[in-house]
Amino acid sequence: MTGQTQLIGKQGQALAGYLSEAPKGDAPGAVVLIHEYWGLNGHTRDVADRLAREGFTVFAVDLYEGRVTKDASEANAMLKAMAWDKATADLRAAVEALRARKPGTKVAIMGFCMGGALTLLAAANEPGLDAAVPFYGIPPEEAADVSRIRAPVLGHYANNDEWCSPERVDALEKRLKGGGVPMEIHRYDAQHAFFNDTRPEVYSPDNAAKAWQRTVDFLHAKLG
Repeated sequence: MTGQTQLIGKQGQALAGYLSEAPKGDAPGAVVLIHEYWGLNGHTRDVADRLAREGFTVFAVDLYEGRVTKDASEANAMLKAMAWDKATADLRAAVEALRARKPGTKVAIMGFCMGGALTLLAAANEPGLDAAVPFYGIPPEEAADVSRIRAPVLGHYANNDEWCSPERVDALEKRLKGGGVPMEIHRYDAQHAFFNDTRPEVYSPDNAAKAWQRTVDFLHAKLG
């Protein structure tokens, strides 16, 4: 669970990110974790380690090539500069690499904010995924047809959220239902990023604990 081991891609290259192993090293399933628009920071690494302690192999991808910020303007600029097609390819490479480490491994994808949007985008484009857990993220309709998702989805959304507004969450749920996507969408009386315990202005401990337990139970049910 040190995160020091590298995840190696199909071409023998080390993938950019943070690998956290389950303590016993015999995880039944794996999770690709996607950071918020701040970059692959300490909070995301901590979430990876928490998931590893629950018994999963976790790879937190680094879509910003090492760049991290605490400044919202800079984070927004990095998000706008990110090539979504490259991000999608990086996520696919991570999924494939986790499967290759141990044949038969089931793989889920999970992310926060920007990472939540990419979670649904990846699930729409990667039919082999076994589960998807977006936290307060929705991709643009033109970027992903979420009705194509075949993995079960567990979504966590805040009622007080200007980006993923309740209306957008309702529309997402309707599109998923229309596509016959197996799903659970949970709404919380909280603000955007309520799970991030490094941001006291929005962090909601009770809601974060509920979302975490639901996530862990869901991943164990879907990944083994």
